Amino acid sequence: MLSTDRKAARANPGRTQLLSALSQYGVLATLILLIVFGALRYTGFMSEYNFSTFLRYNSMFGLISLGMCFVIITGGIDLSVGSVVAMSSVVAALLSPYGVVVAVLGAVAAGGLVGLINGLVITRLNIQPFITTLATLLGARGMALLLARNQSGVGIDPGNTALTWLGQGDFLRLPVPGVIMIIAFVIGGIALRSSPFGRHALAIGGGEDASKLMGLNVGRIKLGVYVLSGALAGLAGMILAAQLGAGQPTEGLGWELSAIAGVVVGGTLLTGGVGSVWSTLVGAMLLGLIFNILNFENGKGIISLSPYWQSVIRGGFLLLVVVLQSRLGRQEGKG
Repeated sequence: MLSTDRKAARANPGRTQLLSALSQYGVLATLILLIVFGALRYTGFMSEYNFSTFLRYNSMFGLISLGMCFVIITGGIDLSVGSVVAMSSVVAALLSPYGVVVAVLGAVAAGGLVGLINGLVITRLNIQPFITTLATLLGARGMALLLARNQSGVGIDPGNTALTWLGQGDFLRLPVPGVIMIIAFVIGGIALRSSPFGRHALAIGGGEDASKLMGLNVGRIKLGVYVLSGALAGLAGMILAAQLGAGQPTEGLGWELSAIAGVVVGGTLLTGGVGSVWSTLVGAMLLGLIFNILNFENGKGIISLSPYWQSVIRGGFLLLVVVLQSRLGRQEGKG
């Protein structure tokens, strides 16, 4: 695959650069156009309240999309993140009487543990990521309900105001969850492009056998990306509990599909080897913005779309981008 891409690049560098530019900037241009559209059409769209609410809620999808980006770059997939968010939110609530540090670290550790299990099964037992993470999706969901004792929610200790501040508070007039997400993406962007871990992850996605011949520790890198994905899902679960004031064992249904959609819409190839942390952020925010616009449109009373349309739109976006990726890849190969 890599040799084909290199031959195509040498044969027609202009087309390759054009395809690269479209992948990198097309989603950003769409995001900007939607912001301009919303600002012109809806009263209050550019208000501080809408911006804060949007960023506060979508920060969780941004975090799990960041972890999913690293997984997909290596050619893998993680279907367990939605259930891990739910389980980790319950863990954070249960640990809230012991202080904010214990609650946060406990939620992240719980998610990281699921990621560790995923990584070990995939790398040591050579089980396909789809099957492995589907199994842990079910296991984490069941564990969330067990920890919550089949209750619909587990309340956070009222005295732990520091934990609720992480979900509901503001820092420099920005929602704290949004600040956490931005910091995570800055670290992730640096790690992907400037650290051996990120460069090796890209190399493994481009060709696992070739990476082994180069002497890369493929198993360790793949294990690392699944632990990272689980830990970020755990962090998102902590934010969920802090926002709602309770652990939510039934939340997170379908969130893994939102993360995959955000990553792929951002230009990361499902086959691995190509991806960008910042494009993933733009892709995740684009999907969130579409739903935000739909809410404003419902408010105008001209059309009325139920929340179930979110899943239809998300699925349509994902299918469209995958088809475009496939066709552009074929054209580049022929070039």
